[in-house]
Amino acid sequence: MNFSRTMAVITGGASGLGKAVAERVVAAGGKAAILDLQEAAGQSLAAEIGAYFVKCDVAVESDVVAATEAARQAMGGINLLVNCAGVVGAGKLLGKDGPMSGAFFEKVVRINLVGTFLCDKAVASVMQNNAPNEDGERGVIIHTASVAAFEGQIGQVAYSATKAGIAGMTLPIARELAKFGIRCVAIAPGIFMTPMLASLPQDVQDSLGKQVPFPPRLGKPAEFAQMVQSIVEIPTLNGETIRLDGAIRMAPR
Repeated sequence: MNFSRTMAVITGGASGLGKAVAERVVAAGGKAAILDLQEAAGQSLAAEIGAYFVKCDVAVESDVVAATEAARQAMGGINLLVNCAGVVGAGKLLGKDGPMSGAFFEKVVRINLVGTFLCDKAVASVMQNNAPNEDGERGVIIHTASVAAFEGQIGQVAYSATKAGIAGMTLPIARELAKFGIRCVAIAPGIFMTPMLASLPQDVQDSLGKQVPFPPRLGKPAEFAQMVQSIVEIPTLNGETIRLDGAIRMAPR
């Protein structure tokens, strides 16, 4: 699919990885609709790069349906979905204040995993009616998993569960949507420079970066966006979870 012709819905697009994707889409000549709860940041970014902003809580189905329709109308269609919305959800099964509450675990699952599912189905229902390109392709869905899906650390029980779920549903979705010419691929980032990590002291950032075999630094959001573009442009990338991690394998803690 031609990246310059993308009409992209990007969840969590007001900051971090999603912001980098929105910037890359618009810079290439495509259209981007930023879906996020961060209204001020989202509107500011949209105005700055020439994108659209729609306030949306991905954990609420009615929000997702309404935001998808608003994005479709604003851009004249949708042929790319990049799911970046999510929360870290750090916490131990048996924490210092007692066992993790079921409500906390459910909240993380609702935002990260169910939210991805809700966006997938809402956007896929639009994509299935797109006119196919010369390869018969109608759209691309991209998930954001994590290396925590495979090497979850202590304190990541909820987060890892959601990211493993996101990786796990990628292939079934790709297989199901193949008849419509819609691909589904997941990216599993390692340690990336997100707003949360940027708030840490420089020595902590440097220490985290040195854990990466090569390059020995934190990943750049622009590199995540570059991977998104590659997935869009390579038709045979489908049903796969791609590690984007500098060969890191996470230690238990």
